[in-house]
Amino acid sequence: MEAAVVFLPLLGAVIAGLFGRVIGDRLAQLVTCTLLVAAAIVAWWLFYDIALMGNARTVEIGTWIQVGGFDLDWALRMDQLTAVMLIVVTTVSAVVHVYSVGYMHHDSSIPRFFSYLSLFTFFMLMLVTADNFIQMFLGWEGVGLASYLLIGFWYDRPSANAAAIKAFVVNRVGDFGFALGIFGAFVLFDSVRFDEVFAAVPGHADATFTFLSWQVPAITTIALLLFVGAMGKSAQLLLHTWLPDAMEGPTPVSALIHAATMVTAGVFMVCRLSPIFEYSETALAVVAVVGASTAFFAATVGLTQTDIKRVIAYSTCSQLGYMFFAAGVSAYPAAMFHLTTHAFFKALLFLGAGSVIHAMSDEQDMRRMGGIWRMIPMTYAYMWIGSLALAGIGIPGVFGFAGFYSKDIVLEAAWASHGWVGGFAFWMGIAAAIMTAFYSWRLLFLTFHGAPRCDEKTLAHVHESPKVMILPLLVLAAGSVLAGAIGYESFVGHGMEQFWGESILVLGQHNSIEAAHHAPFWVKVLPLVVGLVGIALAWVMYIAKPGLADSVATALRPLYLLSYNKWYFDEIYDRIFVRPAFVLGRALWKSGDGAVIDGVGPDGIADATLRLSRRASALQSGYLYHYAFAMLIGVVVFVTGYIYVQAG
Repeated sequence: MEAAVVFLPLLGAVIAGLFGRVIGDRLAQLVTCTLLVAAAIVAWWLFYDIALMGNARTVEIGTWIQVGGFDLDWALRMDQLTAVMLIVVTTVSAVVHVYSVGYMHHDSSIPRFFSYLSLFTFFMLMLVTADNFIQMFLGWEGVGLASYLLIGFWYDRPSANAAAIKAFVVNRVGDFGFALGIFGAFVLFDSVRFDEVFAAVPGHADATFTFLSWQVPAITTIALLLFVGAMGKSAQLLLHTWLPDAMEGPTPVSALIHAATMVTAGVFMVCRLSPIFEYSETALAVVAVVGASTAFFAATVGLTQTDIKRVIAYSTCSQLGYMFFAAGVSAYPAAMFHLTTHAFFKALLFLGAGSVIHAMSDEQDMRRMGGIWRMIPMTYAYMWIGSLALAGIGIPGVFGFAGFYSKDIVLEAAWASHGWVGGFAFWMGIAAAIMTAFYSWRLLFLTFHGAPRCDEKTLAHVHESPKVMILPLLVLAAGSVLAGAIGYESFVGHGMEQFWGESILVLGQHNSIEAAHHAPFWVKVLPLVVGLVGIALAWVMYIAKPGLADSVATALRPLYLLSYNKWYFDEIYDRIFVRPAFVLGRALWKSGDGAVIDGVGPDGIADATLRLSRRASALQSGYLYHYAFAMLIGVVVFVTGYIYVQAG
């Protein structure tokens, strides 16, 4: 059963990828969707057995690496942390597969698309079931490869190719740090197996190594290098620039990769490696500050974007920041709780946006939408549910949408951790919460309300998506409504310790979640209040007084441009890294490879041979007396040489 949940998607990827042209589009869809649904069913059974019944275990598949004294098995680590990720990955992936049957029905490469989706799911499952660093790294790189293929799926579009390359390159920066962290862990602990490394961490808490004559704390260095990998994969500030451009891929790809699975790999990795991070206050502080800064930054950018998918993409970036600063204050269960609820409502929003795009004849600009809520009522309802969950709306003590429970415990844990790091994360999170509510309802109002702003031809074709696209959203909507209330006690409540078992380590002095339960009332209610304020502000600016938004943008034009241009990170990186890299590359190409290597090497030899050949051919004049004279000169040379040798 444990192996089936991992390898069923791989089987689907192989069948659709290698035999797609033979079996046809429909059968490729049927095979991959069936196998993913089966994997999801197995994952839920494993969740019940492992997380709820406490039957954690490790399943060995076989020997993987055996070099000298280094032996490594391929093993599936089935503990509570893995069980949570299994249901998230397989459930969302199964929904996306079924949804894609309708969304991609006009595409000419359906088997290839479904093969890529299943391949990505396999690598993600391999990542979350890893029992050692090497296996995790293989899954880590695998999802990077699959994301490159999916983002650039429409390879005939230059923008899609550029986005895929950008995602690949930016992730390589983070992955280099991740690889260095793995090397450091192996050097320090002489092992890459998680159990052996975690057991050895306390004994090396004060270990140092020498770097350029400095004594550097080993655990902190390893943790920070590993976190660099998480920053790249989870699109944290400074390594976030690939995520919005990745919206060039098909919308189901956005839902699967950039809402619920790949971008959460960094959060999962930090939680999995909590036994390492817990022994470095510096590393935890860096994780919290970067996460809080990302939550605030991405929310500010989401305020002004006009592409419906980019708004949701920056929302994803912001919510990932919440998860990271939760992990940074040692509230790993809260981070995983928000990861789980976020997977449902953000995938719902992305697929709902895909339904809007489908209805609007592939239009993605919200400025060309409006007035369509009566024409696509189911999509409209689902978008409301996703937005309510994202904004964290609920009635304290009665009921709330999923984000109401998970976002609140993240903010409460940040406040309860005290210190400047927790305070910074809390207030950045509060600021991001009001902006989240604002841009969520800005999206709803611009997309569905007001007078239609599209042309008459597009408006005439607006229609609800087919059932194969609408019905799968019901699963995500149910999770967006119920996941928070159902999971609260087990994930972060009184049953937390029993639920998580030994899969997460939190040292006694870092137990911020326990302190969060005793936070004052104003801390608990403030996220809801600012969320309602953000909704009300959006209603005033886009419904009550539609021209107010333009007036505010004009009055605050420098801030508006800063937000609209994404804080100019792309322009800055282009000036600092991209252009110099092109200049250096061209110089090495022309001056190094062209002038030196080719000039002296192949081209130089060929040119010299050609010149000598031309000069030799000039001797062939066709006159007999020229040849006789040359023969005479030759005889003289030979005789002179002979006499010189004899005389010597």
